[in-house]
Amino acid sequence: MKKAPCLAVLGTGSDVGKSIVVTALCRIFSNRGLRVAPFKAQNMSNNSGVTPEGLEMGRAQIVQAEAARIPPHTDMNPVLLKPVSDIGSQVILNGRAWMDATSHSYYQKKKELFTESCQALDRLRASHDLIIMEGAGSCAEVNLFDSDIVNLRAATYAEAPVILVADIDRGGVFAQILGTLACLNAENQAKIKGFIINRFRGDLSLFQPGIDWIEQKSQKPVYGTLPWFKHFRIEAEDSVVIEEPASRLPSSDTEAIIAVIRLPHISNFTDFDPLAKLKGCRVVYLKHPQELSRCAAVILPGSKSTRSDLGWLRQSGWEQHLSAYRDGHGHILGVCGGYQMLGKEVHDPHGFEGGAGSSAGLNMLPVETVLASPKTTTLSDFTWQGDSGTGYEIHMGTTTRFAGEPFSSVQARNQVPCQDSDGSMSEDGKVIGTYMHGLFDSPAIIRRWLNIIGLSHIPVTQDQGQNERDAAYDLLAKHALAHLDMDAIDSLLPDFCRGKHA
Repeated sequence: MKKAPCLAVLGTGSDVGKSIVVTALCRIFSNRGLRVAPFKAQNMSNNSGVTPEGLEMGRAQIVQAEAARIPPHTDMNPVLLKPVSDIGSQVILNGRAWMDATSHSYYQKKKELFTESCQALDRLRASHDLIIMEGAGSCAEVNLFDSDIVNLRAATYAEAPVILVADIDRGGVFAQILGTLACLNAENQAKIKGFIINRFRGDLSLFQPGIDWIEQKSQKPVYGTLPWFKHFRIEAEDSVVIEEPASRLPSSDTEAIIAVIRLPHISNFTDFDPLAKLKGCRVVYLKHPQELSRCAAVILPGSKSTRSDLGWLRQSGWEQHLSAYRDGHGHILGVCGGYQMLGKEVHDPHGFEGGAGSSAGLNMLPVETVLASPKTTTLSDFTWQGDSGTGYEIHMGTTTRFAGEPFSSVQARNQVPCQDSDGSMSEDGKVIGTYMHGLFDSPAIIRRWLNIIGLSHIPVTQDQGQNERDAAYDLLAKHALAHLDMDAIDSLLPDFCRGKHA
């Protein structure tokens, strides 16, 4: 069986930039004409998407597949953990819901899951020229070495040279790198061939003594230092990134404001990235109820734990603020779990999200939800008031509409024609609920929604959505090539992977 070479990108911690480095490398090697694919054995994220086959995988690997110019496949992310509590997650295996696991029960399944992930990697290696592997969290969690399936153990199986990524913006980059090496035995230290330092601010020349020190102490090269670059935006994997945008309303009204409620179990927060890219529009993620009268709209996003987050909305005062906002002519959009919350009740008779039971909804839409298996995972083609869009659905259970009009008409799911409907709209059109993730990837849908919420003056171009993302991948690759020593990185790979870097 053909075995494509692999290159592993591991990190000194979570959110150091592993995903963005892998995305950049996927586009760089794709530009050379190579059939390159991303791979992450195990991902932990509530930010997921759907493949053309209607299977679920991590959104980050879907983004990386786009950068590589290939369709996403669950072999790129065979194991996906979707946290539902501090100690429990839904386990997605090869695109399908497999089990609900506590940390302890998941640990007992690691051997089986490692075998599954190795088989997925083998299939990728047989059908591609090069695999860019991504680790998870820190590769030096000494208490997890024996059960590792995604970091050094995966790199060892693939015989992959390792690049270690560290984040200088947080500070302590020297300790990050040298401390990580110190936690590893000699065999694993040897697998790490060099470093990439991410998120640098300031004059790079002033950091050269630091690079020299790292190289002297580690006896390994620094392949480059990547400065912050804000002229493009790539979808992020971890919800930690939404802590960085404004967490409270801005003091001035120079931009139109769209508020997204920062639910404790928020999922698929990248649904709203296209709105954040619009000139004259500001997306803010709010944890606490504030004066919402200045907001053009409030969005209830997806949730991995709908009933729990409903309770949080009530306890934190959001329910009253949302009711007042709606009564004051505000516009509210609920997506997936947010749509379920806007209904009359949410029932979980089998305890899919924890304890079995029912919760009263916000009672803004005439719908009722029952959480039940099987899990719906579809790519869906729909029309809304004559405008066409494409989205994806990921949800447990069904929602029944008792009155009023649906949000959209669905023409196909997973490329199979159908005649169906999705979502619900209030009689006055101020409250909308839908299961469609990614609905704002379609420029026509963005334009129609902006018109409804009174923002028709915000320009929307046809470059919004996929075209804009593709341009961002090119910018990212160009940025990486300007700051990485690709000759040194190429030396880790067979000759056929190498190319010009201009």
